[in-house]
Amino acid sequence: MSTGKVLLGVMAGVAIGALLGVLFAPDKGSVTRKKIIKTGEDLKDDVKESFNEFLDDLSEKFEKAKDDVSDVAGKTRSGSEKTEKEAKTSKA
Repeated sequence: MSTGKVLLGVMAGVAIGALLGVLFAPDKGSVTRKKIIKTGEDLKDDVKESFNEFLDDLSEKFEKAKDDVSDVAGKTRSGSEKTEKEAKTSKA
């Protein structure tokens, strides 16, 4: 399972637990509504932060893969040039 899915599951569980705790708390309705709004805002911020971390991680992996492909292409190119030189030398 990917880290993003696990993190999302944990955050959803925390949010549901917090919401149920607020709903069953013996507070006035207006206080409970404020707590629900606050919990929703906190959850939104957490999801936004997690998504940004996920995008950063994905971007880093993409850049690494791009660099690896460039390295392999460079090695392949220099290897083929070396082979061409050897072939020309052996014909002469």
